[in-house]
Amino acid sequence: MTTQWWQKAVVYQVYPRSFQDSNGDGIGDLPGVTSRLDYIKKLGADVIWLNPIYRSPGVDNGYDISDYYDINPEFGTMADFDKLLAGAHKRGLKIMMDIVVNHSSIENKWFKESAKSKDNPYSDYYIWRDPVDGHAPNNWGGFFGGSVWEYVESRQQYYLHSFAVEQADLNWENPKLRQAVYDMMNFWVEKGVDGFRLDVINLISKPASFADGQPNPGEPYADIGPIIANGPRLSEFLQEMHAKVLAGHDLITVGESPAATVADAQQSAGLKTNELNMVFEFEHMGLDGNPAPELGKWNDQPVKLVDLKQSLTKWQTGLHGTAWNSLYWDNHDQPRIVSRFGNDHPAYRERSAKMLATLLHFLQGTPYIYEGEELAMTSAHFTKLSDYQDLESLNAYHHFVDEEQRVPAATMLAYLAHISRDNARTPMQWDASLNAGFSTGTPWLAVNKNYPEINAKQTLAQSDSVFNYYQRLIELRHTLPVITDGDYQLLAADDAEVYAYLRQDKAETLLVICNFTEKSQTRHFDQLPTDAKLLISNYADDAGDELRPYEAKVYQF
Repeated sequence: MTTQWWQKAVVYQVYPRSFQDSNGDGIGDLPGVTSRLDYIKKLGADVIWLNPIYRSPGVDNGYDISDYYDINPEFGTMADFDKLLAGAHKRGLKIMMDIVVNHSSIENKWFKESAKSKDNPYSDYYIWRDPVDGHAPNNWGGFFGGSVWEYVESRQQYYLHSFAVEQADLNWENPKLRQAVYDMMNFWVEKGVDGFRLDVINLISKPASFADGQPNPGEPYADIGPIIANGPRLSEFLQEMHAKVLAGHDLITVGESPAATVADAQQSAGLKTNELNMVFEFEHMGLDGNPAPELGKWNDQPVKLVDLKQSLTKWQTGLHGTAWNSLYWDNHDQPRIVSRFGNDHPAYRERSAKMLATLLHFLQGTPYIYEGEELAMTSAHFTKLSDYQDLESLNAYHHFVDEEQRVPAATMLAYLAHISRDNARTPMQWDASLNAGFSTGTPWLAVNKNYPEINAKQTLAQSDSVFNYYQRLIELRHTLPVITDGDYQLLAADDAEVYAYLRQDKAETLLVICNFTEKSQTRHFDQLPTDAKLLISNYADDAGDELRPYEAKVYQF
């Protein structure tokens, strides 16, 4: 099968609120992004993924859209977006929009009309249910805690909200709603955008039955995630979306897919299924979750390397030849990877960041780089609840500490410092000036205190910087077909300290070796011939079988 451009591409994710503020209000904006296009081009990325920039009340930082056809005034105007799009295209960069079509804001015109009455033209744009014995229709619990049901007096019914109460789920069973979504997507395609990242897209097809689920021990609600993920009509809806929006356009598409299995991805991201190019799976991001299921992701323990190998290998081998992987460590919903899977101590931060980048960028799939990852920015490690703005984090703290008294306050703060989404949302660290060069005003979220030591200006001045290392990785992906097309083979699956694997096609083989520890150790790989070439490493020399702290190296033969 012919290699598609997006299979060799590298995506750079921009969280506009935290990227660059151009007007001093403390909030990043579209002119700010435009002013930094040359930086992204210098890195070597091909595509910019913009988190939602639409009009929104901001309950969930833009993932509650009130107008799909307008720009959030905090970020600028449609004219500002047009300048950004033109500036990106002038530099050979593509723009991928983030759209949210599982739910909308309750401030959206569609919902306001739907809530008025049962015979309104928008009545069935959302999921409404009658009370059962005077109570909510079932015991489903939302991703942000509490019941997924909210009562509206004007309809004398409840509406479904899988996330915040202000985010009402759209009713994809209604063909008029689906067409309205496709019309909106086509509006952006006609403006010239180059693709879409579809938020929680595998939740759009709800099950036929709205029966109660099984709660975790001691919890009143059943987790809605497994109940609604990968529903019965998901494939049908995605194929319809492809036919009505994507077909005939050379776009890049990725669907965020919590709880997706390899089999789900083989369908949604199949090379021949006419749905999406790839999906974001979450399995490797859930490996460090709490052993107590009721606490979910809230934990502060490191991931076990053997588990990480098993997960990544399952996806590498499972999708090879049938579907396409997305490759990511960081994004706006995950803490900084160098703090999570690496070591953010000053002695090891850059070395371990390069090691993690090496591991990811030689896998098969399309790599995603989250703003600041190329600088080895660290998690914020906030110490007070008042430091946080993330709705998910605040709700979890109040639920487990204040309401249930299940977790001591100090323990929960340690969990937030490790895994909260705000760890990745602190402003981009551009230089050592006021507020890291992000804003002349008061930033919406505090800048990480280490910005005088970790910033783009300082990093770009280094010849052996993390930024420079990412540039080299991107160039290799653009030029070596084996990275895109080759087979994957895990080596030493039970090794708890070193991750090694082979990439191989008919022309050549790559051996990737990554030491996940701060200690030197010895590993010998029989697959390595004596005439192998050291392709890239995060050390200046090659110590052979000795692996130094967080050493990463790739041999070509």
